[in-house]
Amino acid sequence: MSALNLPNILTYGRILAVPAVVACFALPGTPTDTSRWVALAIFAAAAITDFFDGYLARAWKQQSSLGRMLDPIADKLLVSASLMVLVDAQTIHGLSLIAAVIILCREILVSGLREFLAELRVSVPVTRLAKWKTTAQLVALGFLIVGDAGNVVYPWTTLTGILLLWVSALLTLYTGWDYFRSGVVHLMADEPK
Repeated sequence: MSALNLPNILTYGRILAVPAVVACFALPGTPTDTSRWVALAIFAAAAITDFFDGYLARAWKQQSSLGRMLDPIADKLLVSASLMVLVDAQTIHGLSLIAAVIILCREILVSGLREFLAELRVSVPVTRLAKWKTTAQLVALGFLIVGDAGNVVYPWTTLTGILLLWVSALLTLYTGWDYFRSGVVHLMADEPK
């Protein structure tokens, strides 16, 4: 059954990782240095599945409609929930909130555009740059999740995460514009009479 193939199971795992990462920040007494390292381990494992679920689905010819639907949802849940807990923990604050809002807005707008275009049976494939955007977001969030707890290993952990967050936001703007430009023809088309 395609719902229980390994690529889909990896996607389910990524979705289940979301509340686990949030718990590392939301339980009483958190975040601590230990809970940040645990959150990073969970987040990193989830982020790695983002590569393997699609790769294995293509390599093993186990692509499914369910997988195509859940994969971007899992990505958006992981990124959005992580951004929210990092804002709540004050790891992302000040002007960096703008980068976080750009990322969240783009994800919501592109999801809406994809849903609209799907009703018209228009496919908007994921671009290579959009995959790099997701990778940049995940790497930035990894640095920010461990935050200052990571300074024992790398003294500029949070600063690196913030810089990568801005790089992600710029890629997010560009890829969002790219999707909008591809879909605008269909958005402006007259409705059937």
